[in-house]
Amino acid sequence: MALVPLLSRWVGGTEFKNLPNLRIVANCAVGYNNVDVVAAEMRKVIVTNTPGVLTEATADLTWALILATARRVIEGVDLVRSGQWTGWHPEQLLGLELRGRTLGLFGAGRIGQAVGRRALPFGLRILYAARTAKPDFERETGATRVDATRLLAESDIVSLHVPSTPETKGIINGETLARMKPGAILINTSRGDLIREEALATALELGQLGAAGLDVYTDEPAIHPRLLAAPRTVLLPHIGSATEQTRRKMAAIALANVQAVLSGKPPLTPVYS
Repeated sequence: MALVPLLSRWVGGTEFKNLPNLRIVANCAVGYNNVDVVAAEMRKVIVTNTPGVLTEATADLTWALILATARRVIEGVDLVRSGQWTGWHPEQLLGLELRGRTLGLFGAGRIGQAVGRRALPFGLRILYAARTAKPDFERETGATRVDATRLLAESDIVSLHVPSTPETKGIINGETLARMKPGAILINTSRGDLIREEALATALELGQLGAAGLDVYTDEPAIHPRLLAAPRTVLLPHIGSATEQTRRKMAAIALANVQAVLSGKPPLTPVYS
């Protein structure tokens, strides 16, 4: 028996108890924090995910958020639609010019590196914080590996690309937000619980941050009301992988994992060995 859940579907002890013949949970997502991996391993249930296939789509959306926040695109759309636009003005909706600025990648896996490669034509300096050095990425982009403290202090744009783990949950909080450059932009297309949303709302309300672009939230689909009301935000409904090609590839990988395990073969993309 197999389960193919979406990221929004929790699979834990109750499911494993009620499905004694379950052999595989083929998560249709690159993340798998919706699955109790420890309980699965104890019951010898294989857990798989769909890595790699959503890298380019998510990197594209990350850049959509970077550009939308830096150039205040949503505010411009709202102004035009409101009927209150009175014409061009030299100080209207002034944004951040990217050339010569610094992009900080908090995590440099597949998606983080794809975001970094897209930064080159914009003339951005690239910093990254990661557990291990990425020499090929450094050669390709000129990126510099730094610690998290320096990354937060020097980056005009901080983009999050780490998984949700006990160590990374709440890694962006009141303390770390205070270390960021005044007026900096925060982007998150990774996992919502990396950010303490109330602290982020406070930083935006006080003008400590320049803007935030988010595609993920701690308690999806609920979003902290102060964050919904905060200025200079671009809030999207978790659409990082939402292209037809990517979603088809994700489904195909999940199905291939199911077929392999149920036919007695090793899984293609296990999340633990």
